[in-house]
Amino acid sequence: MKIMAIDLGDVRTGIAFSDITGLIAGRSFTVTERNRQKLAEKICALIREEQPEQVVLGLPVNMDGTEGERAALSREFALTLEQGCGMKILLRDERGSSISANRILSDAGKKREKQRARVDAVAASIILQNYLDELRLKKRI
Repeated sequence: MKIMAIDLGDVRTGIAFSDITGLIAGRSFTVTERNRQKLAEKICALIREEQPEQVVLGLPVNMDGTEGERAALSREFALTLEQGCGMKILLRDERGSSISANRILSDAGKKREKQRARVDAVAASIILQNYLDELRLKKRI
């Protein structure tokens, strides 16, 4: 089961796909687009091309568990995708994904300017892997 994850950004949006078994996060990249409608169109084109069975969008929840303006923007974008792509978009807490992504890239020796270009793709992979792990855990219970 192929699953797609999205880490929504203002300029760069991270995209990640699982392997076909739905066990591990695989290919990831960024889409650079400031216009939300154009971004939604690009993502819908990716969904038509890749045909994931599920799409997960990171929901930026505050550390205290509340939702702010960024979460509202993500919820709104999820609705835009649902209408444009014709499939349900799952929202998943993404707390700490960007921090973890920056740490992973720093540990890999990436320079700061190159790190900025990859952080959203790595964050999408983290969101995806967390979701895949959650699915696997539910199957065990």
